[in-house]
Formats: sequence, structure tokens, C-alpha cells
Amino acid sequence: MARKLKTYQTSLGFFDLAIAAPSMKAALEAWGADSNLFHQGAAKESNDPDIIAAAMAKPGVVLRRPVGSDGSFGERAELPTNLGGSGPRKATRKSKGTQAKQPSSRSVDKAAERKAALAYEREQKRRERERASEEAAKQKDRERRQQGVDKAQAAFNKAEQEHAKRAAAIQAEVEALEKRSQTEEARWDKEKERLEAALRRARG
Repeated sequence: MARKLKTYQTSLGFFDLAIAAPSMKAALEAWGADSNLFHQGAAKESNDPDIIAAAMAKPGVVLRRPVGSDGSFGERAELPTNLGGSGPRKATRKSKGTQAKQPSSRSVDKAAERKAALAYEREQKRRERERASEEAAKQKDRERRQQGVDKAQAAFNKAEQEHAKRAAAIQAEVEALEKRSQTEEARWDKEKERLEAALRRARG
């Protein structure tokens, strides 16, 4: 059964954010908050009928507007143009105070709540599919890179083995030549000694 949605509001960076979600935890996850903004007093459940209507129209979608403004929320928002002044901050405090005192003048009927809750679930499933698709693509990319690494490693190992084989053959040839050289030196020593004796005898 679809869970009833509530509208939550906060300010992060240059934007006011709003979302229709089933819980504060779900709202924090959608905002990408790394701390509990509700406990810190930086987020709240909204009772502004316009904000509720906008959020319920796109449940599960993070809506934005320039921070300090009282404009409508949307999926895209321009950056605020007067961050340096104190006016927007005062207006924000005032509007928040007014919102806190005003009860919601437009109630959301049960059918609309169920519709919004179902839309939220569809949005969550869409996001999960996107995440699964992205993870599958990343996994495929990791496997492709690993195949490349394995192929390069196999080529390196084969070349290393071939080098070791050739180096061993060359070493064997060197040792054989060294042995032949030693044999030749020994033969020549004997031959030289014999010839020198003959030369001495010939000279008398």
C-alpha cells in the first residue's frame, strides 16, 4: 500500500528545496543531505498550500526556487540575483513566520493523496531503474577494463616467458662457447709447447 506523502522544505546552497515524500528520511536522501536537517532546525514539514500543491504535483521530485524568494517551486530554478542584500533574508524570516502562523487553507483530498503517493512510488522506481542501469553500465565498463588488463597481463607474461627462454638459450650458447674456448686454449698450449721444442731443436 502506498504511504501517505508529506511536503518537506529546506534551504541548501543557493536554493530553497521542497519535496513530497513519505518521511523525513526519504526527503533527506532525495536532497542529498549528509546530516539531519530537521534536528538542526534547517528543514521542516511545510504547511504552505502553494508549496504543498507544487510538491504533490511532482511527488519524489526535488523542486527548487532561489533562496530567500517567495516565488513558485519548480524542477529548475535560476540562481538568486540579490544574495548580498539583507532584504531577502528579512523577507524570508517574515514569510516563514507568516507561514508558521497560517494553517493550510487548501486541504488535499484522499484521492489526490493516493494519486500523489502512487506517483511518488513510480518516481522512486524510475530512479531505482536509472541507478540499476548506471550500475550495470559501470559494471560492464569495469569488466571491459579488466578484460583489457587481463589481455595485457597475458601478453606481458607470454613475452616474459619467451624472453626467459631466449636468455636461457643464449646463456647455454655462451657457456658452450666458453667451454670450446677453454678447450682450444688447452689444445693450443700443448701444440705451442710441442712446436717451441721443435724450434729449439732446429736452432741447435
